[in-house]
Amino acid sequence: MKLVRYGARGHEQPGIVDAGGVIRDVSHLIPDWTPAQLDSATLARVAQLEPRRLSALPAGTRLGVPLAGIGKFIAIGLNYTDHAIESGLTPPKEPVVFSKAISCLTGPSDPVMLPQGSLKTDWEVELGVVIGRRARYVPQDQALACVAGYCLIDDVSEREYQIERGGTWDKGKGCDTFGPVGPWLVTADELGEPQAVELWLDVNGVRRQRGSTANMIFPVSELVAYLSRFMTLEPGDLIATGTPAGVGMGMKPAPLYLKAGDHMRLGSPQLGVQEHEVEAWRAA
Repeated sequence: MKLVRYGARGHEQPGIVDAGGVIRDVSHLIPDWTPAQLDSATLARVAQLEPRRLSALPAGTRLGVPLAGIGKFIAIGLNYTDHAIESGLTPPKEPVVFSKAISCLTGPSDPVMLPQGSLKTDWEVELGVVIGRRARYVPQDQALACVAGYCLIDDVSEREYQIERGGTWDKGKGCDTFGPVGPWLVTADELGEPQAVELWLDVNGVRRQRGSTANMIFPVSELVAYLSRFMTLEPGDLIATGTPAGVGMGMKPAPLYLKAGDHMRLGSPQLGVQEHEVEAWRAA
């Protein structure tokens, strides 16, 4: 299934996407898509519904983050050899782990806002992994059983904050609107093999990134097992698994960064499409 949340920000309702791409309302069955609703019994009950009997939402209805109540937003850096090389870094021997602030989460078509004074805001298309079952010291061969589903993430990054301001990467990763997620959450049974997902990203109509999760240094099963050694992964935790080459920081002969008025479009045949207008900073 493809799970969605639709409606005005802060007032989203749960839905599913039918085989024709139409959003169908399931708010009569569950109050929202939350970590508690990712259990197999709830998903099985929804999967048995006949989509044609469910209310259809109009085309163009706003979609929000497809899961409410995300607990941790964990990210992996330099997980594609080509991206590590374009960043001028040696591919890591163990996963590079950092966090993105929960407050940066935003919908798949919402604007991305530049931080105040930012000159080096960058794009990163990524496969997202949503945990559906508690994982603590889970063996790699059992790790995928802990995954509820997958989604598209744009790991927007301010490179000056991330690299030039000292400390950890986190300060360049968690600015408001720097975590677009969606348009939907694809359940693990529907996606199948997570190491066969195609990813792409365009800026102003120009293809900047094209890659496949087949080229990850550390596959999803290894990432889940690895992270579970250092923290308990809970249902609803979200993992961004790294980006292929083509980020603005790696452009030659000079880096290329986002500016107000730019348009990002990113997607995957399996995970759907996001579109974002880039806006100048403004007070809330």
